[in-house]
Amino acid sequence: MSLSTLTFIVVGLSFALYIGIAIWAKARSTGDFYVAGKGVHPVVNGMATGADWMSAASFISMAGLIAFLGFGGSVYLMGWTGGYVLLAMLLAPYLRKYGKYTVPEFIGDRYYSTAARIVAVICLIFISFTYVAGQMRGVGIVFSRYLEVNIETGIIVGMAIVFFYAVLGGMKGITYTQVAQYCVLILAYTVPAVFISLQLTGVVLPQIGLGSTLANDSGYLLQNLNEMVTALGFDQYTHANISTINMFAITFALMVGTAGLPHIIVRFFTVPRVRDARISAGWALVFIALLYTVAPAVGAMARYNLTSTIQQGPVGAPTANLAYDERPNWFKRWESTGLIKFEDKNGDGRIQYYNDKNAAFTSQAQSWGWQGSELRVDNDIMVLANPEIAQLPNWVIALVAAGGIAAALSTAAGLLLVISAGVSHDLLKGAMMPRISEKNELLAGRVSVAVAIVIAGYLGINPPGFVAQVVAFAFGLAAASLFPVILMGIFSRTMNREGAIAGMLTGLVFTMGYILVYKGVFITPLLPNTPENWLFGISPEGIGTIGMVLNFAVAFAVSRVTARPPKEIQDMIEMIRTPRAAKPVAAE
Repeated sequence: MSLSTLTFIVVGLSFALYIGIAIWAKARSTGDFYVAGKGVHPVVNGMATGADWMSAASFISMAGLIAFLGFGGSVYLMGWTGGYVLLAMLLAPYLRKYGKYTVPEFIGDRYYSTAARIVAVICLIFISFTYVAGQMRGVGIVFSRYLEVNIETGIIVGMAIVFFYAVLGGMKGITYTQVAQYCVLILAYTVPAVFISLQLTGVVLPQIGLGSTLANDSGYLLQNLNEMVTALGFDQYTHANISTINMFAITFALMVGTAGLPHIIVRFFTVPRVRDARISAGWALVFIALLYTVAPAVGAMARYNLTSTIQQGPVGAPTANLAYDERPNWFKRWESTGLIKFEDKNGDGRIQYYNDKNAAFTSQAQSWGWQGSELRVDNDIMVLANPEIAQLPNWVIALVAAGGIAAALSTAAGLLLVISAGVSHDLLKGAMMPRISEKNELLAGRVSVAVAIVIAGYLGINPPGFVAQVVAFAFGLAAASLFPVILMGIFSRTMNREGAIAGMLTGLVFTMGYILVYKGVFITPLLPNTPENWLFGISPEGIGTIGMVLNFAVAFAVSRVTARPPKEIQDMIEMIRTPRAAKPVAAE
């Protein structure tokens, strides 16, 4: 059976499963639509959280970043997992004890202000749409390769699937769909990794294979990879090619941003009891670790396979590089997507792939007649292309396609529902139409999802960067805007509405402005995106750390010169923080 036919079957069966679950778990009330009726078992919720969390950035792009950044890519591993510790210890139990539907609702009530709630919705929308752009691009990449359509068509197909189960099932449908998607994506990620680890090192577990010797007894995998990439002018794979301050800033922004992401926080509103929120976070870490501990091996092995395919002899030898006419079939298939590009700069018909930004190596390369690196490989294809490079069976490749789509769609659905809840529950019911009926609120929520899907599709077709980079921007925005105000709302009795609003706006405007200055997104960048131009040497991916500090500083400064919160608000804070409260809040 051909790869395309097998892929259609595997992906089609997974879609049928998701749609079937959505029909079975149809939301019949706003409680079902927003928080799945608060009846999800903590283990099930942990698995759904894992799927919600392991987006296209985790499945498709993270290992690609590690493949090309090497040790420097570990910032994504540390940041994206460490945030769950903060979430479990500092936020999830307290927000679940408060017992409402959304993060903006908590902020509006805690800061006794409709304006604060609206600002929180604005922050949420910026974060979620930035994040969902990466997911929709991930869907397009998978479809463009495996279903042999262009990226735009792939995104439209993905939009249609998400529309069906998000609009119909709401949080209830999404939760149980995400459980199925987790099972698909974790199998799709680990099965090829096991095959490739066995192929390269003879070790079954990729986590151990990463530190093992190659099966051909030519030394350790990482040692060979270091020698291979440095021979082409790249940095050593096992050494960080990022400054200490920037590594710290990116890691911290990703960590704090994780704890401030609305679509992750809302998952802990779906469990029956307060203690279940912490249990859910623990299980989520377990399920996430199954993928995240494999990712470094996937990245390293993908880089090894790619480089050894292109570089087939001593660097500089006339026949060292792969002849373009002899490129393997996987290369041709990915080339048709535009995600691999070859430009024969010196006209010799061979693929020169090296670091032409390394002045010393470039000088040597010019003496060989090389006129610049001729190959561009998109970071986001490494996980998807790796099984093809390794010549694994077609059923494994088809499984990877289904896993990549599951990862992107699961997170996209969670984000779209958060946007919907922000519009229908926080803006309409909370601010503009407080007397709206439950039936009309549910309808508004479904219409909001539909509109959000259209906007998300546009952003996926016109993304501001590759998947993991776009997601990193979203985390920076969450770290700079929502995380401080939630944390202060729980642990500070003196933080008032004026301070919270000023802090959120400062963090959001500063961080978004910094990203626009260096990345441009939909405008021309104002400054070159280089370390010498960055503030304190911090890249746009890590600037959320500075935005968070500014949020805290402005919020505390403003709160000191304005009135303290009313006594009933201070009492509410004590109730949230006190274990085993005598009386649960009304929404419990």
